[in-house]
Amino acid sequence: MTLTTAAHLIAAAKARIENLSPAAVAGEVAGGEVLLVDIREAEERAQHGSIPGAIHTARGMLEFAADPTSAYYHPAFDPGARIILYCASGGRSALAASMLQLLGYTRMAHLDGGLKAWLAAGLPSNAAGNRAPRPWKEVARWRVD
Repeated sequence: MTLTTAAHLIAAAKARIENLSPAAVAGEVAGGEVLLVDIREAEERAQHGSIPGAIHTARGMLEFAADPTSAYYHPAFDPGARIILYCASGGRSALAASMLQLLGYTRMAHLDGGLKAWLAAGLPSNAAGNRAPRPWKEVARWRVD
């Protein structure tokens, strides 16, 4: 029996979804009208910080949070809204975006390279030693070079 690897699943997901660079995500967030979703575990967020303005829905609960018929539905999820997912390095968010596609979402994407790529690009986070968290309304003032 031959098993499919996680790497193969991620590559297949990335072929089906929109993969965005950190600059592209920052531009969309600054433009407004986007739901940015951090799907990492709470421990990862506490240790490494997150992107200001992102909501948290752990990967293991995403399908329930995105399903309007679920008791765990998160009202920020709108099947017609622009949604961008991210994780630590982009693997889980690619799989998660692909899963949202299966649920009927059509305007989702993921941050290719995840939070690591975001930080490497010098973009703001609320990690210790970095900028303080910014209220959602201030996101439009980010500068993206």
